[in-house]
Amino acid sequence: MLDQPTERPIAQIENLRVEFQTKDGPVVGVEDVSFSINPGETVCVVGESGSGKSVSSLSLMRLVEFGGGTIAGGRLLFERKTGGQVDLGKTDQELMRTIRGNEIGMIFQEPMTALNPVFTVGRQLTEGLRLHKGMTKKEAEDRALDLLKQVRIPEPERRLQQYPHELSGGMRQRVVIAMALACEPRLLIADEPTTALDVTIQAEILALIDRLKRETGTAVMFITHDMAVVAQMADRVVVMFRGNKVEEGTVEDIFENPQHDYTKALLSAVPRLGEMTGKALPEPMRLLGAEGPAALPIPGTETPLLTVKHLVTRFAVRGGLLRRTVANVHAVEDVSFTLNKGRTLSLVGESGCGKSTAGRSILRLVEPMSGSIILDGTDIMALDQSALRRARQDMQMVFQDPFASLNPQMQLSDQVAEPLRNFGTHSGSALTDKVADLFDRVHLPRNFMRRFPHELSGGQRQRVAIARALALNPKLIIADEAVSALDVSVQAQVLNLMMELQADLGLSFLFISHDMAVVERVSHDVGVMYLGRIVEMGPRQAVFEDPQHPYTRALMKAVPVADPRQRKSEKDLNFRPIPSPIHPRGYQPAPSEYKEVSKGHFVLTTDSGY
Repeated sequence: MLDQPTERPIAQIENLRVEFQTKDGPVVGVEDVSFSINPGETVCVVGESGSGKSVSSLSLMRLVEFGGGTIAGGRLLFERKTGGQVDLGKTDQELMRTIRGNEIGMIFQEPMTALNPVFTVGRQLTEGLRLHKGMTKKEAEDRALDLLKQVRIPEPERRLQQYPHELSGGMRQRVVIAMALACEPRLLIADEPTTALDVTIQAEILALIDRLKRETGTAVMFITHDMAVVAQMADRVVVMFRGNKVEEGTVEDIFENPQHDYTKALLSAVPRLGEMTGKALPEPMRLLGAEGPAALPIPGTETPLLTVKHLVTRFAVRGGLLRRTVANVHAVEDVSFTLNKGRTLSLVGESGCGKSTAGRSILRLVEPMSGSIILDGTDIMALDQSALRRARQDMQMVFQDPFASLNPQMQLSDQVAEPLRNFGTHSGSALTDKVADLFDRVHLPRNFMRRFPHELSGGQRQRVAIARALALNPKLIIADEAVSALDVSVQAQVLNLMMELQADLGLSFLFISHDMAVVERVSHDVGVMYLGRIVEMGPRQAVFEDPQHPYTRALMKAVPVADPRQRKSEKDLNFRPIPSPIHPRGYQPAPSEYKEVSKGHFVLTTDSGY
């Protein structure tokens, strides 16, 4: 860490003020923020949605103007490669075009919108190199291949010919990082680059950014709301709240001796891996400022609600002139588990391991190939469409992206009332009362009932999605990455809400997630998935405190801990590339066989490919 920089800072933000013009007059996005970034240093800017952290980075790139913002005050000083200092706030867009990409690289949060869907990955990677570096087509293609190898994308030659929609989220994010690094920028701005990624891919990407910073002396401005990532990456931390900087200090000072109340609240809302050691049952988090006695652990029952046996779901890969099935994606392969009433079973694993497909297969939103699904005595696989529709009253789903799962043109009260109207369970004033009661239950004010989805924050939208899922009094709720896109404090509130509902209503949750710390907090039982199979299964305490399968151990090792003195080094992360789940048509995998290592704790003995 550079405590006494011999050179001038690469970037200095001085008294930045950014305003957005709206119908109701100007809205201040950033009020008054100052900090600097030195060569070879990582400065993490933390805060929640709306704190102004992304607006600060977009101002440095001078992209904020394209989003309706204006830099109303302050200076943005940047030390150029040629040695001169410029004020980016007053630079014309022509020069900014040269600086952008060439001297300041940016990794955006949402890789699908950062990539152009109509051009191949290779075309998008080489474009900047040919524009900024004047390379020939062949030189640019060779450099693009090198970059993809650097960010550890499997089969890089093939990826160059593919389009963004053909890649997984983690791979798309790696392409975006490769694009940001293509011209070896002096300053790299990473805006929530790992929010939607798996722990293993997140760990690799953090290690990658850290290694590139050390090798090239690049300064990094890292924007995140994940305090564990901050502990892993930061040299210095800037805490933002409502458009202002409320605290700044070294990473050790911020974590071990936070001064501002907001920083303390932020740290208290972080679920930390290992917090539940020695506790057999999940219990809600104790948030800063929460009144009253601590909530009690949730015991659940021993009565089975959902029994899944030998579930297999495959997707056809079609090819050739006649679009015949040439291969199959083995998404879910011989999965079996039991979920008891009033308990939470979590399925964890990386993107593409089949956990979401397993959840959708249980609801038959995706048709399984074979297997049995018994929900409270009802054989879900044997039902025709009308019987399945009736059975869906007992099982509901909360999706990952609440904005995509809500109708943007309907008032929230109508969306929550929709299942009740569809099944004819309530009407008239009884319907209105039920909807109001559901809003109360998920701690949303009743005046929100007349609002539309775009008027709510992410956490509030997710609460509406939970209210809608609760409308028909289901026995089972499948929560598919339901809190992965939320801020830490909002995530903690939504998790506590889910546990409170479980304690009150005896709900059972199938909780699908890649966040091990969250899973440890909410689960009674855990199943670890890899390439469509459950490789380890058992009570949460057994799986977390005594992991047996090598993949489970690798997953645990990858989780960043919210403690700067427990940083992971790149050599700790020994990940193998994930094999392809696509197999030719006649391929028959071996059945899943398990060894019981302790009571209820099973480990796969069939070769899992890891």
